[in-house]
Amino acid sequence: MARILCVDDEAGALDILKETLRQAGHEPVGVRNVDAAMAVLGRGGIDLVLSDYRMPETSGLEFLGRIQEEGLDVPLVMITGHASVGHAVTAMKAGAIDYVTKPVRAGQLELVVEQALELVRLRRQNQALRSEVSELRAGNELVGESPSFQKLLDVIRAAAPTRASVLLQGESGTGKELLARTIHNMSGRDDGAFITVNCAAMPEHLVESILFGHEKGAFTGAVKQAKGAFERANRGTLLLDEISEMRLDLQAKLLRALQENEFERVGGASPVRVDVRVIATTNRDLPVEVDEGRFRQDLYYRLNVLPMRVPALRERVDDIPRLAQHFARKVARELQRPVPGFTPDAIERLRTYRWPGNVRELAHAVERAVILSQGDDLGPEAFDLLDGAPAGGLGAGVPEGAVVLQSLRVDDAEAALIEAALDRTEGNRTKAAGLLGMSVRTLRSKLNRAD
Repeated sequence: MARILCVDDEAGALDILKETLRQAGHEPVGVRNVDAAMAVLGRGGIDLVLSDYRMPETSGLEFLGRIQEEGLDVPLVMITGHASVGHAVTAMKAGAIDYVTKPVRAGQLELVVEQALELVRLRRQNQALRSEVSELRAGNELVGESPSFQKLLDVIRAAAPTRASVLLQGESGTGKELLARTIHNMSGRDDGAFITVNCAAMPEHLVESILFGHEKGAFTGAVKQAKGAFERANRGTLLLDEISEMRLDLQAKLLRALQENEFERVGGASPVRVDVRVIATTNRDLPVEVDEGRFRQDLYYRLNVLPMRVPALRERVDDIPRLAQHFARKVARELQRPVPGFTPDAIERLRTYRWPGNVRELAHAVERAVILSQGDDLGPEAFDLLDGAPAGGLGAGVPEGAVVLQSLRVDDAEAALIEAALDRTEGNRTKAAGLLGMSVRTLRSKLNRAD
C-alpha cells in the first residue's frame, strides 16, 4: 500500500481518483490546490503525487517546479486531457515520472501507479547500493579511527545526501579535497561532474571567466563560447578550494550564483540556471577574515550551512600508524615491491613528530622511506629527514632551528625552506612569506604547484 497525494481543483474528479486508488489498496490524500499540496508534502510520508495539469491558480508544471525547488524527493504523475498530451510530454521532460490522460480509467490508473511505484523503488534501491559502494570506496582512502576523525565522518555521512553547502576548514595537508570528493561520491550526485577550482591559483583577469564562462568575443582571445566551472558542475559538485583567497568583487557575484542558482557568462545577457552543490575549503579562520574586511559576511553565512573542521594530524596521533601502513601499501604496490613493515622505534618516531604538513607530509615521508628502503622493515633512520635533522651523522651538531638540506636540488631546498617557514609560523602564510622574502601570492603559487 502506498500513500498517494492527489491534486485536482475539480471536486468530482478528485473523488474519482481517491476512490480508484482506495479500491486498488492505496491510501489517497486529496487536496484541491498547490499550496495545500505543498503543506502535505512538507509533513512527509507521501510516496507518489498525482496532479492535474490544468488548475486555475498554479499549473501542474509549476507545481512540479516547486517540488524540485524545495528539494522534495517525491515522484509526480501528471494527469492531462487527450488534447493536451504535448503538455504531459513537456512535464516529463521537466521531471514528471509518467502521465495519464482524462477521462481516467481505473485499469489505466492502477497500471500507471504500479509502474511508477516500482520505478521509484528501483531508483531508491539503486541509490542505496550506490551509497554503500561510495562508503566502501571512501573507506579505502579515509583512514582513521580516532574519535575526532570518526566524528567528522559521521557528520559527512549525514550531510552528503543533502543539497546544503559545505565549508571544510582545516590546516593545509589535512585532506580537505579528499573529504570533499567523498561527500560528492556519497551525495547521489556522483553521476555528475566533480569540478575543482583553486581560488588562490586563478589568474586575476580570468577568474570570472573560469567560474562563469564567457561568450564568443567577450574579451580578446575569446574566440568561442566557453562553459565555466559552475556550468560544467551542473547536477554535480563544485569544489571552491582556498575560498578565502577570492577577490571581494567576485565574492558578490559568487553569492548571487549560490542564492539564485543562476549567473551570466562574461559578455552574456541571458541567465544560465544550474543545479550545483558547492563545497568550499579554507585553511584560514573565516570569521577573522570577515571581521578584518577581507571576506563578505553574507557569503560566509551562505557557505557555512554545514561547517566541518578537519583535525590536524597532531590531533589524531593514534591514527598515524594506520595511515603510515596505508601509504606504505600504496607506494609498494606502485613499485611492485613487498609491503615493508615498521619497527616499534619507527612508529614512535612518527607518533612524536609534530607534522606541520599534516597527512600530506606523512604521505611524502613514507613514500620517500619506502623508495629508499633496503630491508624488510622501516626503522627510525628511514625518517631522519623529519625536522630537517637526521639522528646522528649528517645532522649532528646542527644548531637548533637550522634547516638541513639532504640534496643540492634547488626544488628540494625551496620546498624544505617553505616547510620550515610554515612550521615556525604555525601555518600563517603571510608571516611565512615574510620570513622567506617573497610575496604571499608567490608563496601560494609555489604551494599549489607542490600539491
